[in-house]
Amino acid sequence: MSTPPHPLVRSFKPRRRKLGAQTALAYDRLSPRWCLDVDGPVLDLSAVFHPHLADSATVVLDIGFGYGDALLEVARQRPDELVIGIDVHTPGVARVLSDIETYSLTNIRLVNGDVMEFLPRVPLQSLHGVRIYFPDPWTKIRHHHRRIVRPGVIDDLIDRMHLGGELHMATDIADYGEQMLAVCGINDRLEGGLVERSGRPVTSFERRGLAAGRHPVDVIYRRVR
Repeated sequence: MSTPPHPLVRSFKPRRRKLGAQTALAYDRLSPRWCLDVDGPVLDLSAVFHPHLADSATVVLDIGFGYGDALLEVARQRPDELVIGIDVHTPGVARVLSDIETYSLTNIRLVNGDVMEFLPRVPLQSLHGVRIYFPDPWTKIRHHHRRIVRPGVIDDLIDRMHLGGELHMATDIADYGEQMLAVCGINDRLEGGLVERSGRPVTSFERRGLAAGRHPVDVIYRRVR
């Protein structure tokens, strides 16, 4: 069993609700084809995405995709982009599996589990991008240490990004946006900051936030060393 590179601090609230009978059957049928195990040796991405991984392909890690709105839309728009999506929300994983079949998508692989446990399986300098859209905000101050955007995690993600790789984050929690800028701004391997929204689909979570009067911000950093 792989050991996380840092002590494991959960960055999510468990949401493993029971699946309905038909959904569970679909999950059991589709997950062996499209899902990766949380634990195991370092992945050979050429084998994971065979025969689609070519010199021109990009590999992106999508952390916490929820019901998969953004993941699926981008995957359909960018067939040459290969995506590993990870989430602990089993119904969301099941929904994406169903849509992979419905739309005949071959550029997505899924992980039903915690990114902190899965990250040791991701090869160093293998990712062209990492997406973290609307991560669990852990709004209480005493829980801020559980937020996924924290120094140790960001260092581990940078290790797995190519030079020039892009870390794209979004949140509608004001102090979390400030935390993203603070954590990434002091890392000398990153350059970037706040950006205008461009090319990021609206998620169902984001719509609820907008309805509640919250305003999303986008933060993009690139690995420069």
